[in-house]
Amino acid sequence: MNDLGDAHMRTWSLRFMTLLAAGLEDQLAWLGEQAVEAGDAVEEVLLLCRVWEGLVERGVGEPGTLPDAEAIVRRLGEIGDAPRTGLWADELGTEPVWGEVRTLARQFLLTELGDWRRPLPPARG
Repeated sequence: MNDLGDAHMRTWSLRFMTLLAAGLEDQLAWLGEQAVEAGDAVEEVLLLCRVWEGLVERGVGEPGTLPDAEAIVRRLGEIGDAPRTGLWADELGTEPVWGEVRTLARQFLLTELGDWRRPLPPARG
C-alpha cells in the first residue's frame, strides 16, 4: 500500500475504533435508524483488526495496540459461529461481548492516541 492508502486506512481504522469505544448511548445515537445487522458489524470489526495488523507491520500504527486488536478478534471469534440475525443496535446493550469490545477499543485508543475520548466519526447517510 502507498502512503496515501495507509493514511486513509489508518484514519478509517481509528474512526471505527472510536465508534467501538464510545459509550452505549453514543453508539446508539450514531446508528440512529440504520438497520445494521449484528453479523455485518462483527465482520467489519474483524476486517478492521486485520487491516490494523497490516498497518502496524508497515510501521503506520503502534505495535502496542496489537494485543487489544487480537483480543477483540478472539472475543468476537468465540461468538462468530452463533447465528447473527438481529440488529447490532439491539445487541449493543444486551450482549456482554460488546461491552468487552468497548473496553478493549478504549485501551487500543489509549495506546495509539493517548486518549480514547474522541469525536465520533461522521454518521453514515
